Amino acid sequence: MINLSSSIGFHARRTPDRCALKYRAEDISYASLDGRIRIVGGWLASRGISAGDVVAVLMKNSAAFLELVFATSHIGAVFLPINYRLSADEVGYIVGNSCARILIADEEFAAIAPASVPVVLLDQAAQSTATRLAPDIAPAPMHPRRPRDLMRLMYTSGTTDRPKGVMLTYENIYWKSADQTLVLGLNADTRLLVVGPLYHVGALDLPGIAVLWHGGMLAVHRNFEPEQALASIEAERLNAAWFAPVMTTAILTCPTRDRHDVSSLRWAIGGGERTPEVRIRAFSGYFRNARYIDAYGLTETCGGDTFMEAGRELEKIGSTGRAVAHVGIEIRDDQGNRLAAGQNGEICLRGPKVTQGYWNDPEKTAAAFFGDWFRSGDVGYLDQDGFLYLTDRKKDMIISGGENIASSEVERVIYELPEVREVAVIGMPDQRWGERPVAIVVLADGAALELHALADHCRARLASFKVPKQLIIRDSLPRNPSGKVLKRVLRAELEVHR
Repeated sequence: MINLSSSIGFHARRTPDRCALKYRAEDISYASLDGRIRIVGGWLASRGISAGDVVAVLMKNSAAFLELVFATSHIGAVFLPINYRLSADEVGYIVGNSCARILIADEEFAAIAPASVPVVLLDQAAQSTATRLAPDIAPAPMHPRRPRDLMRLMYTSGTTDRPKGVMLTYENIYWKSADQTLVLGLNADTRLLVVGPLYHVGALDLPGIAVLWHGGMLAVHRNFEPEQALASIEAERLNAAWFAPVMTTAILTCPTRDRHDVSSLRWAIGGGERTPEVRIRAFSGYFRNARYIDAYGLTETCGGDTFMEAGRELEKIGSTGRAVAHVGIEIRDDQGNRLAAGQNGEICLRGPKVTQGYWNDPEKTAAAFFGDWFRSGDVGYLDQDGFLYLTDRKKDMIISGGENIASSEVERVIYELPEVREVAVIGMPDQRWGERPVAIVVLADGAALELHALADHCRARLASFKVPKQLIIRDSLPRNPSGKVLKRVLRAELEVHR
């Protein structure tokens, strides 16, 4: 029998005064965090939440967010973090599809909280500790869970017109924590900067939860600000971090960066893209004692499937590293046949941290596997040494500022416009965000369309980061003999004219 809160209780008994979390200048000890988890668990139980129920949160980073992660597990319920940058329609769909029993939201997101479920709003005081919701509640007893019980749901855009609920079990979480321990050398002295959004596997799982597993410390920032991140590294002597590519760029170009002593940092995980040599050298030039660890992972695997090894960064430039101990990687063709080293195909993964599938969607689950090998939808190859190289995204996913954008989801919304006959949405390189969404439209006869009208329509239905930043009008879209739009041709044509 296991529970996510067990490790917090373990450290609370052994090192009660050791700092677990730092948030808004408050040091929260393991003893305090353990007590908060039990009280918040009691509050959830008083609201009728029991084992197996889904608890949704729509929150920015805070101490309360992490209290809810562990308190939900403590009583055997299922935790569902929702991207607060989504639109009201998208949030409503996720809450409804997941059958969530309650939604806990920061008060600033009240406008996008659906009326279909009980909503509890957190003010600034409650964001520092969710125990303010229930000052007189008795602590809840721990509800034991089994390895294959559901611990969390995380919705990913995928390539369909609606998000899919990724099911993550206790087995998934514990194996990913074990693998990250081996690769990163996590221990009680790990002091992690958390500036990515906790609704994302990058902040919560890479390596987030695993640091607390070992009795380490998380310095949690509500928002990412490069100046504040650097100041935190200096003041708290932080030695580890996870950065989305856009964050790395912001830190390396921060005008005040040379005012801070960042010598304590030992590593920072990036990932999801082929890191250019210039960025690796710039990172090493500034963080003299740290290395940039390129990585590859998925929401469906709790992140962190490959990591670049120390000293191999320039030798294997363009690679995201080799597989962790308990993940197998193969490259397969469209029929599921294994391909040899150096051959491009779909990246497939197998291991105990890979999801069982998608929530209440057996068809999409079946389509996502070749036997017990999960199909990532990404295209790449393995070299003779087993290092992974990404070459394309089979799912036509756009990654902007670390956020996934499904092109087909944006296309679905644009097709609602009567002026549009055909549309293809692609990602194009962007110096600040990594990629920006571009809409390529074939107009209906006699119609006209301007970017501002397209953007206004999309903004009412989608998160702002999904709204196309550029509109291109064409007479037709390139297609293959079966009628599929050739987005690679569109990308190549636009690259030529950049």
